[in-house]
Amino acid sequence: MMMVGETWSQLGSLIGTAMFLWAMFDKYFPHHLRSLILSHTKKLTSLVYPYIQIKFPEFTGEYLKRSEAYAAIETYLSSKSSSEAKSLKAVVVKDSSQPVQLSMDENEEVTDEFEGMKVWWGVKKIPPRTQSFSFYPAMEEKRYYKLTFHKSHRETLCGKYINHVLQEGKAITVRNRQRRLCINNPSQNWGGYRSTKWSHVTFEHPASFDTLAMDSKKKEEIINDLIKFSEGKEYYAKIGKAWKRGYLLYGPPGTGKSSMIAAMANYLNYDIYDLELTTVKDNTELRRLLIETTSKSIIVIEDIDCSLDLTGQRKKKKEQEKDEEKEDPASKMAKGEEESSSKVTLSGLLNFIDGLWSACGGERIIVFTTNYVEKLDPALVRRGRMDKHIEMSYCGFEAFKVLAKNYLAVDSHELFATIDHLLEETDMTPADVAENLMPKSQNEDAETCLKKLIEAIKTAKEEATKKAEEEARLKAGKEEKEKQEATQEDVKENGVDVVKDDKTLGNEVKENGVTA
Repeated sequence: MMMVGETWSQLGSLIGTAMFLWAMFDKYFPHHLRSLILSHTKKLTSLVYPYIQIKFPEFTGEYLKRSEAYAAIETYLSSKSSSEAKSLKAVVVKDSSQPVQLSMDENEEVTDEFEGMKVWWGVKKIPPRTQSFSFYPAMEEKRYYKLTFHKSHRETLCGKYINHVLQEGKAITVRNRQRRLCINNPSQNWGGYRSTKWSHVTFEHPASFDTLAMDSKKKEEIINDLIKFSEGKEYYAKIGKAWKRGYLLYGPPGTGKSSMIAAMANYLNYDIYDLELTTVKDNTELRRLLIETTSKSIIVIEDIDCSLDLTGQRKKKKEQEKDEEKEDPASKMAKGEEESSSKVTLSGLLNFIDGLWSACGGERIIVFTTNYVEKLDPALVRRGRMDKHIEMSYCGFEAFKVLAKNYLAVDSHELFATIDHLLEETDMTPADVAENLMPKSQNEDAETCLKKLIEAIKTAKEEATKKAEEEARLKAGKEEKEKQEATQEDVKENGVDVVKDDKTLGNEVKENGVTA
């Protein structure tokens, strides 16, 4: 026992002596001499120590900006830290579906393996050398991750492994993030502290392709197109084209264009940027908004035919002047106010979706919606800009079955045949069908809702018939009126007088000396 006690006593004395000498060395040795001794010590150590260490500081580059590499490593190691480390730290993550992320605490270490090579990750903290007041004490502590591996694996780990860690960490962040629905702010609100060009809320729309009222083959075609796009980074780079795709959704109101956009965002896990063109002053602001959008996003311009005067065939100068002359002062004033509020041009919009600026960033989908596709300028919707045109049509039987499954949990019913026959003869939007299928009270069952839908379709059919008859009558009256006007013009051109009234005829008889 005495020998053990003496051994511990001697070991304690040696440690105390070493600490004293290190303190004296660190405090009193000149800086240049201290650096020289440490550098030679490291060289001697490297001869017998076969491992390499790489540090990743938490704060680097721009002042007050957290390193993206540090954040990606922290996310990548989160699962390993929670399963291996004994001392953990909870990190609050903003805009994430997992608001608390577990990471290693200081002086902890976890192992990882890559292509059969073992590495060690540790997190360290260097306290400030002097005690001082700071608004940012976290930055003064200088945290960093330390990667340790054998020097024989240097080439592989310094290249492929580090890139793998950073890419996987960013991918995990994207998968865990809360998806956002963004709207552009007016340019007068872009300045000031913490101001942004886009405001956002959490996107929680429940629409999916399973609940979308559409023909199954058409849905499958759209899904395959989206998958091909999302996995096409290398392909787009190979063909020399910006990694983006345009979709044009067109059809009558209530056919599910907005639901289609939500289903696309949910399927791809993309953010949505709802661009309101009327608040954008000019093309420059439009480009600045595009730069601020992130990858893995859908940029939406709804009702493009109503957003700005960008629709229809481009008129000749004389036709434009003629139209301006016909305008009344009130319409001219309204038009002037509209032009002054936004000077976004068709050329600027085309450059936004298909020009040089569209290549700023990748993995973006641009979606236009319209109720009247024939009003749009052909240059706006040609292939290459709006690559895929999707018609959102009236509700067919396949779409009805999806709605019946969603709203009533019914796959088949004896009334389906009647509904199928009626839908072939009548145009009814999926929104109208869904409204009639939705139970309005606890007493309404599936059969009641289906009967209610049948009555609604019959009523819509009768109204459509009456409307068609009225339009035909008005059209016939208009044609008859135009025909009469054309006949009168022909009579005047041929020098034939129109039949005169009785008073005029009497005057002519008296002048000729004939008694009427």
